[in-house]
Amino acid sequence: MATNITFHPGSVSAGERSQLLNQKGVTIWLTGLSASGKSTIACALEQSLLHQGKFAYRLDGDNVRFGLNKDLGFDEDSRVENIRRIGEVAKLFNDASCFTITAFISPYLLDRKTVRQLHEKANLGFVEVFVDAPLSIVEQRDPKGLYKRARAGEIKDFTGISAPYEPPENPEIHIRTDECDVTQAVKTVTEYLVAHGYL
Repeated sequence: MATNITFHPGSVSAGERSQLLNQKGVTIWLTGLSASGKSTIACALEQSLLHQGKFAYRLDGDNVRFGLNKDLGFDEDSRVENIRRIGEVAKLFNDASCFTITAFISPYLLDRKTVRQLHEKANLGFVEVFVDAPLSIVEQRDPKGLYKRARAGEIKDFTGISAPYEPPENPEIHIRTDECDVTQAVKTVTEYLVAHGYL
């Protein structure tokens, strides 16, 4: 880490920003296997919040890899750095009182714990959402054909096949997408946000 830098606090306090925008920030961190439904839920949730007049933004795994994280691969070290970077970005959006929705596989418990602690240390809300579906179901969905390619050995280090996925131990929200549709999933998240004073 560079030693010739100084952190500059904002000119507007978190409380003042929340009051002016009439909302407080929260990071809604969706984690789960590829094709579990993370991006679908994230898109629908973002639409729902925006239509309620809320400042909301979705950070999607593929989209971030086109820009900010285009230099990263899919080996373990790259996956760790991918989540570290997006955790920092989510924290910045959250600090700006944004409903920050992330949709990343984020396969490792330690990485998700690190992102949670980053938020908690800054006094920012963090909600982990486990978007859960059995491997057999996500392989049937396989909209990008990734599981088929992974099974054929064409993709190395593919989560759920040749690389591990460590499911959350105590997520705030657990959504089984083999048992509910996207509307119900968004309703479940929304009800949590209402119950905990974010909406």
